[in-house]
Amino acid sequence: MRVYRLASATLAAALVLALPYEAFPHTRTRPAQPVTDRPAADDPFGAECRIRVDGSSVTAYCHNPYPVTDRVSLHVECVRWWDLDADSAPVAAGPAQTVRLTGRCWKEVGSAWVSHRRTEP
Repeated sequence: MRVYRLASATLAAALVLALPYEAFPHTRTRPAQPVTDRPAADDPFGAECRIRVDGSSVTAYCHNPYPVTDRVSLHVECVRWWDLDADSAPVAAGPAQTVRLTGRCWKEVGSAWVSHRRTEP
C-alpha cells in the first residue's frame, strides 16, 4: 500500500512540474505604481525628524532642508490607559530651519511620531 502512495505522489508532482507556466493563475506581487514615502523629486517637501525618548519625556528635532515651510506636530502615546496622550501644537519649520518639539507622559511612553503639513502659499 505504501508503494502505491509514493508512486501516486511522485506522479502528481511530475505532472504539476510538467505544466506550462501559463497554466498557473498569476497574482500581481507589487503595485503598478511604486509606493514611496517621499514626494516626487520635482516637489520636495518634508522636514527630517529625529525622536528621542528618555524615560517619560520625548524630544524631537526636525530640520527642514527644503524651500517650503513644513508645519510639524509631535504626537505622544502613553502606555497606561489613565495617562493622557499628547499632541503638540503645529510649529512652522521654515527653509533651512531646525525646530525642537517636546512632550511627555506621567509614566512610560508607548510611541511617538511627528506629523507634517504643508503650509498654503
